[in-house]
Amino acid sequence: MSFYGVTDLLTYVIGALGIILLPGPNSLFVLSVATARGVKAGYQGAMGVFVGDTVLLICTALGAASLLRSNPALFLVVKYAGAVYLAWVGLNLIWSALRTWRHPVAARIGSAPAESPAHLAHPFKRALVISLLNPKAILFLLSFFVQFIDPTYETPAVPFLILSAIIMGFSAIYLSALIFAGVRMAQAFSRRKRLSAGLSSAVGGLFVWFSAKLATASLN
Repeated sequence: MSFYGVTDLLTYVIGALGIILLPGPNSLFVLSVATARGVKAGYQGAMGVFVGDTVLLICTALGAASLLRSNPALFLVVKYAGAVYLAWVGLNLIWSALRTWRHPVAARIGSAPAESPAHLAHPFKRALVISLLNPKAILFLLSFFVQFIDPTYETPAVPFLILSAIIMGFSAIYLSALIFAGVRMAQAFSRRKRLSAGLSSAVGGLFVWFSAKLATASLN
């Protein structure tokens, strides 16, 4: 029995929640922006993620995953572009953390945007690029979504919209929690510059790891 073309709604909800809670470059970037620049900038980054995810969902519906599978050269171009960009963001975070570690008195968490590192200056654009330059996300979305769409349902767009709304809703709640957590962290670490630098470098290391993971990803 399906719910408007969704074959197993409860299982999908549990699976979507688990997917959203897994740490990834999108959520870590939003957390970093909120910690460095506050709630407003954090939501600008979150909007970049929402727009990027929406584009990926539309591309998935239009068959982008099949295009990537049938065109390995295109997959490689997008994959390596995404890997290079993630590595750039990660290395910038590490470099900023090193400067904070060396000059803890001069560093200010939650400073004005003009004083923020270059990689955090345009959170919407940065988050959008991070979200879009991940071909594995398109492939994963397709393989995940199709399991819960009834192929016999007369209007496939309906279950697709339901599934999309659920995962986007979870994403909005989760990113909001990260944004306010980031602001609290900024307040807690405002007088502990070296501790905040250590955490920032750890996040930067995770971005570099995401980059390496994407660079070695395959179509399988």
